[in-house]
Amino acid sequence: MALRPKNPQSQSDQLAQSEAAQQDVFLREVDEALRQDEMLGFFKRFGWPIFGVIVAGLAGLAGYLWWQHSQTQAAGERGEKLIMALDQVSAGRFKAGDEQLAPLAEGDDSGTAIAARLMRAGIALEQGRRDDAVKIYQAVAADEKAPQPYRDLATIREVAASFDAMKPEQVVERLKPLAIPGNPWFGVAGELLGMAYLNQGKDNLAGPLFAQIARDANASDSLRRRARQLAGLLGVDAIDDVAKAAGGGSPDAQAPEQP
Repeated sequence: MALRPKNPQSQSDQLAQSEAAQQDVFLREVDEALRQDEMLGFFKRFGWPIFGVIVAGLAGLAGYLWWQHSQTQAAGERGEKLIMALDQVSAGRFKAGDEQLAPLAEGDDSGTAIAARLMRAGIALEQGRRDDAVKIYQAVAADEKAPQPYRDLATIREVAASFDAMKPEQVVERLKPLAIPGNPWFGVAGELLGMAYLNQGKDNLAGPLFAQIARDANASDSLRRRARQLAGLLGVDAIDDVAKAAGGGSPDAQAPEQP
């Protein structure tokens, strides 16, 4: 049995669909126009401030990158100049080296500047200008912005240069905080501290201290030899009897074994 064909849409139905489609397109166009008007109004009202913020941010970023590059480049140049000055000093040309170090030592408290100041103080000592050297060491030691290792080194160098003019009590006060086993400056600070103890007549403090320095693996060989000899002169064996001399008993003393 043959199926009957579906009835085609009436003209009124087709017209209604066409009108609905046109209405939908119209509504989308109106909505898009409203969005454009809103965006245009927003940019007219806030566009320049936003643009200004973006430009300022980009300018700030560019400035920071330029500053960072300049700092890195300047640090590299200062490092090269410091090495050149060190070469002059190593060759015994102290005057030329000091002239190259002078501008590096001025200005900021960077590691390069502090190192240049300490080198200038060393040159002053080599040239017999002890007062000038001590003045520089004192300034570096008191500079709270300088790295602590540089300040400690300046303190030791200052005391070493002024040792004969200082009272033993002053030497003890300045160096006792550095003459501690484990401290990087224990050896050199301890040797000066031990000599101050000797000047005070405190052999009982100097002997064990020299013995500790003699056994310090981080100290130089020459310093350890001097400390061992001084400890021996004071009746302290720098190898076996350190604990006994310090009041802790002999390291070889052991409790008797139980039968």
